[in-house]
Amino acid sequence: MALERTILASLIHNEQFTKRAATYIKLEYFSDPIDRALHAAINSHLEKYGTRPTVVALRVDLSAAPLDEETHRLAQEALAGLTDERVDLNWLIDQTERFCQDRAIYNGIKRSISILDGDRGETLDKGAIPDILRDALAVSFDVRIGHDFIEDAEPRFDYYRSNVARIQMDIALFNRVTGGGTPRKTLNVLMGGVHVGKSLFLCHMSAANLLAGLNVLYVTLELAEEEVARRIDANLLDVPIAELGLVPRSVLINQMSRLRAKTTGKLVIKEYPTSCAGAGQFRHLLHELKTKRSFVPDVVYVDYLNICCSSRIKLGAAVNSYTFVKAIAEELRGLAVEYNVPLWTATQTTREGFKSSDLGMENVAESFGLPATADFMAALIGGEELERMNQILVKQLKNRYTDAGLCRRFVVGVDRTRMRLYDVSQHADEDKPVFDETNFGELETERGKKGKKYDFSAFS
Repeated sequence: MALERTILASLIHNEQFTKRAATYIKLEYFSDPIDRALHAAINSHLEKYGTRPTVVALRVDLSAAPLDEETHRLAQEALAGLTDERVDLNWLIDQTERFCQDRAIYNGIKRSISILDGDRGETLDKGAIPDILRDALAVSFDVRIGHDFIEDAEPRFDYYRSNVARIQMDIALFNRVTGGGTPRKTLNVLMGGVHVGKSLFLCHMSAANLLAGLNVLYVTLELAEEEVARRIDANLLDVPIAELGLVPRSVLINQMSRLRAKTTGKLVIKEYPTSCAGAGQFRHLLHELKTKRSFVPDVVYVDYLNICCSSRIKLGAAVNSYTFVKAIAEELRGLAVEYNVPLWTATQTTREGFKSSDLGMENVAESFGLPATADFMAALIGGEELERMNQILVKQLKNRYTDAGLCRRFVVGVDRTRMRLYDVSQHADEDKPVFDETNFGELETERGKKGKKYDFSAFS
């Protein structure tokens, strides 16, 4: 009761609290009829006049309210006790948010039970219960209502310099073409033909993220959990994948103990049957991992997009592949935004693309809606000559982070026996990145020779 009265008093006397919390405090959260009468009068005044009511105004409003004599008397007495007590604003906001969350969950469960019991007053059926509980669990004081371009300049500057905003990789050119690492809330896609190395890329990046102390979630719809773990073991143990079965048990356990002491990160691998899981199932998995293991990933890998299912379009529905794959891509990108992670996945090429040595967006299998949705997309290109050199050619197809003309094509080294990638020289005679024959590349090269990239003196 004390907290409810403190909340009501603050709605009258504390302008900052009223601005931040009044929108989220609902009449249904108050169980006491006196508190409900007071809140109804306060909220009515706020909605009608846009200002906090005075005690005098509330006395008049309560007198006109349709209350019985006893409730009216008790409400007037309670109003007299709503004095201006100074409390810490942040503490009050936190306590009020927790109060609203608890009451929302209680009311949601109570109403769900009423529906299950078939109460006559209920107009909803059992199918509404998940939505009722979901809405109750979603109650939160979200004080951000957009990025103020001028007022938020300082936090925006901090974002530009923050390493937390991007997930770095251990391949130098990947970090360069992504502007210092993969930004959060993004969908990143690797495209390639069969057996080029898409899963190898995803497994290598997972291992590198783990060593960097990050939490990694690897979702596989193609390989078994044990096979994904096997590839990552080969990478981390520096043992050819074909010889993992020869490694003594004690060696593997000791290496895992060293890894546990070396990194604070965790790697979780989850297997789903092909075409039987999508963003909805992944969202449930993320919730379960947070609840049961206190595991919140920093980066998510999905192997691979085309064999996921859609949460919006049912399997077998009369839609074309463009619509279906685009829906999956949009849902995965929405998941990345919701959980503040970069999400990496892969896709296949068309039959023509499998034979091509210079892939483009037109070679994306099934749906051009995928590159339209992705934030970053790169093609992995193999070939006999590249295989002899233990290399894979990477070609940027789309890049929302930096200019795609920077390092349009580059090569990375690959050790397929150990499922590992590494940096290699981009030319046989000189160690510098590859630029396409574009003006951007020429300008960047000239700037590099001068030792100065940009001149900001005009802004000072």
